[in-house]
Amino acid sequence: MRAPSSSFRRIALGVTFFVITCGIAVTGYAMTPGWNVLDAIYMVVITIFGVGYGEVQPLDSPELKVFTIFVIVGGTSSAIFAVGGFIQMVTEGEIQKALGERKKTRDIEQLKGHTIICGFGRIGQPLAKNLEKSGKQFVIVDLDQPRVDMAKEAGYLVVQGNATEEHVLQSAGIERARVLTTVLPDDALNVFITLTARTLNRELEIIARGEMMSTESKLIQAGANRVVLPADIGALRITHLITQPSATELLDEDLERSSLSHHLAHVGLNLTDLQIEEDSLLVGQSVTQVEKQSQGALIIVAVKTLQGTLSSEELKPHVLQAGETLVVIGHEGDLPAFTENFISGKEVMYRGVRKKVSQSG
Repeated sequence: MRAPSSSFRRIALGVTFFVITCGIAVTGYAMTPGWNVLDAIYMVVITIFGVGYGEVQPLDSPELKVFTIFVIVGGTSSAIFAVGGFIQMVTEGEIQKALGERKKTRDIEQLKGHTIICGFGRIGQPLAKNLEKSGKQFVIVDLDQPRVDMAKEAGYLVVQGNATEEHVLQSAGIERARVLTTVLPDDALNVFITLTARTLNRELEIIARGEMMSTESKLIQAGANRVVLPADIGALRITHLITQPSATELLDEDLERSSLSHHLAHVGLNLTDLQIEEDSLLVGQSVTQVEKQSQGALIIVAVKTLQGTLSSEELKPHVLQAGETLVVIGHEGDLPAFTENFISGKEVMYRGVRKKVSQSG
């Protein structure tokens, strides 16, 4: 958790000392001269705030006069101290920061189906940047203050804390998240985060980073769906550059847009994912039937089921279920219409024909 600022500490200390001073003063006036409680409270108020209405009862003893002096000094000093802290807080923009933090907390509470990125370091930073470019919602979890500040400056939603702790992941909305990726450089921490996340959300897709090959099996046992080994990826990349440089150059990402989707776009095609919702008209249909009803608008190249990705031999006869994802290639002009019309469960106008997708094809 973030340490409280000096202005907040100053206000808290001033208010605390002021309350204690008032309590002691009321008790002193009620017990020493024997005043009733209401007179004692009234005396404290007009003394500390300098109203000047005069004493409730005569201060006829030196002890009572000395006590009143201490009440005046203690009460006004603590009040001035607290007010000074409030002015400092306004000057430093603490109120704006607090309101901003509260707004971000509300934004996180409203997220659903988002991604949680545990670690905003060497891998987490470009991962967040790529997700932002893709229009995906995500929350960053990190303990390090400089990295948290960096993420906030970039405009990302951030939860500061140790991702191995349940309440931190809950603050990031893990019960409503679709994916959690833990990309810390420490394998042990990634294992602990995976265990904690799997306990909190059994349906969550967990993608974990592993530095050592021996960690992969541990992460899988802890509940990770996929494990990414940066060293293996780097070695495979170098191998491809040596053995098949032309194909690698075509399919590889560069700094901006050079990807398979980018190259397909040159010929009017898009490569995209279509997730099948519960009310989708595609539920219960085979891949062959869907391609037929698309009237040439798309080709399904893969289906990601709840158990994994189907091979090419299993693809065509597969009957689609809710929660699965289609990987399709289609014409730029046809894909948006097909997505809107066939993924939602309603009667639609598609290519000039009002129709509902049949379950028989």
